[in-house]
Amino acid sequence: MKNLKRSAILGVLLLMSAPAALAEQIGCVMTAWKLIGANHQICVEAFKDPKVPGVTCHVSQAKTGGVAGTFGLAQDPSEFSLACRQTGPINLLENMARDETVFSEDTSILFKETRVVRMWDEKNRVLVYLAISRKLIEGAPASSISTVPVMPWVGR
Repeated sequence: MKNLKRSAILGVLLLMSAPAALAEQIGCVMTAWKLIGANHQICVEAFKDPKVPGVTCHVSQAKTGGVAGTFGLAQDPSEFSLACRQTGPINLLENMARDETVFSEDTSILFKETRVVRMWDEKNRVLVYLAISRKLIEGAPASSISTVPVMPWVGR
């Protein structure tokens, strides 16, 4: 039993330390005014795929305000959208993993995150980006998908 607990804790730590891209905040829009604390808002962040130069993704996510949101104690809702586009020449890795986490952001203080996983559809030469809401304890069904066809890049 002790080894099982230790293995579970190690697994959670490994999942939380998955490599992911750093996001740049593009902007936020208020969705509900709160008398005390931060307002509820939708924020848009941009990140580049760390292993596939030439792809940029944008994620919009709901951010909970109020007193709990102000102090980082609120659980953000599993509401988000994802759009990925080719923004430069794409050079694919020769031995690219079939799926790999390219972005991860905590959405609560306790084990909830938004994660973006890149998949490679070799037959159609398309990069598939899947955003999911993960709750390590019970899971969450929210998801969003975006695709980037790998095509020649014509310089600007």
